[in-house]
Amino acid sequence: METYDRPDARLAAFGDQLIEVHDWLRAELARLSDDVDAYLAGGARPSELRAHCLSFCTALERHHTGEDDGAFPALATRHPELTPVLDKLREDHKLVSDILHRLRELVEGLDPETGADPQEARRVRGELDGLRAIVESHFGYEERSIAEALNALDASEWKAEPPAFLRTDPVE
Repeated sequence: METYDRPDARLAAFGDQLIEVHDWLRAELARLSDDVDAYLAGGARPSELRAHCLSFCTALERHHTGEDDGAFPALATRHPELTPVLDKLREDHKLVSDILHRLRELVEGLDPETGADPQEARRVRGELDGLRAIVESHFGYEERSIAEALNALDASEWKAEPPAFLRTDPVE
């Protein structure tokens, strides 16, 4: 992530950091999509695909939970006019969570001994394509709608360490 010269500069750039986290999640989703393609072509082991899927799904859920529990309440308190936007973003989070749940189930059900079943492969690919479409639309809307307000947010409680929605470290 970007470094800042002033001690308070990190606090003035939460919206910029949000975009950086979204870019990281976009890249991870693209890697997961590549892993699915490799699996469907017979080149990736199901255990590798499962591990990457679990890691990505957990990171995305941590990001959204952090927004729902931390960033959005902070924004709503300081910018009540954003309440309809925040409600829409929470609805998107539920849609994404449902897709992640289905994707996890599908990937967990992959047979480690055999290649991809064509029907199974279409289901995995369909869920992943749906996830990519919703996530890209959601991230773009969120960035346009709240990044500026986050940049103006003085959340002193976030000084010690980045809140969950701004973390890109490996999922524990």
